[in-house]
Amino acid sequence: MQIYKDINHDSGVRGYEIGDTYITVWFDGTARSYTYSYASAGAANVETMKKLAENGDGLNAYINKVVKFKFVR
Repeated sequence: MQIYKDINHDSGVRGYEIGDTYITVWFDGTARSYTYSYASAGAANVETMKKLAENGDGLNAYINKVVKFKFVR
């Protein structure tokens, strides 16, 4: 797991892992991880999430607004 930078110190994201067609996200206060894949959330959304994760800003807000429940079940 890569630690999320959270440059504004306002995110609930703790860390992430990036794969070719997915991103897995860990949130503060939970041991469970959430994987968003091309199949579950759409390729464009996953690619946006990857960029936000690497930039360390905006990932939590994007998840809440765009892909909240589109994780792999």
